[in-house]
Amino acid sequence: MSISDYEEVLAPTIYYDKNFSIEAAKILPGEYYVTGREMVLVTVLGSCVAACVRDAVTGIGGMNHFMLPESQEDMATVNGLSTRYGTYAMEVLINQLLKQGAKKNRLEAKVFGGGNVLRGFTVSNVGLRNVEFVKTFLSIEQIPIVAEDLLDIFPRKVYFFPKNGRVLVKKLKSVHNNTIVEREKVYGSRLSHMDKGGDIELFN
Repeated sequence: MSISDYEEVLAPTIYYDKNFSIEAAKILPGEYYVTGREMVLVTVLGSCVAACVRDAVTGIGGMNHFMLPESQEDMATVNGLSTRYGTYAMEVLINQLLKQGAKKNRLEAKVFGGGNVLRGFTVSNVGLRNVEFVKTFLSIEQIPIVAEDLLDIFPRKVYFFPKNGRVLVKKLKSVHNNTIVEREKVYGSRLSHMDKGGDIELFN
């Protein structure tokens, strides 16, 4: 099984959000969505991170939702599977933005998530690792982070309106979060069992 078996996929859940009276895309772990239309992109994050990236001039924007694989061996090397997978998750989003007409030098990012909610992940604070990765990646790519809501111990629900860059974040402090935690545990376990020798293609 190679890393390509778990590549980021286009969010399949499109619905009409009655609260905002607008078309919406629901982003689950391992998914992304890019659009130039009036839409809202919605996700719920625990330890995972979502990068909301947009062209500030055209309003073309997108969101991903990803987690680095949890593995002692992978974390021991800078070029291990964890780093390669995270890079791939970000490159897929950026590549799709550019395909739709966004310009690299106009991109800006807002980043969210990385909560310490996965107590079953004992090797390290996976949320912190996700946050450190996305900040480093965006710095290297020279994409400014113009807003962030990261770390803490609570899951959060994020609404991103790419056309105008607006973001609404709701901390989920008083809801039953087992669904969020279990979803991310399954996702993290799936990533950790990928073949470390699998091929990965990065976009330039």
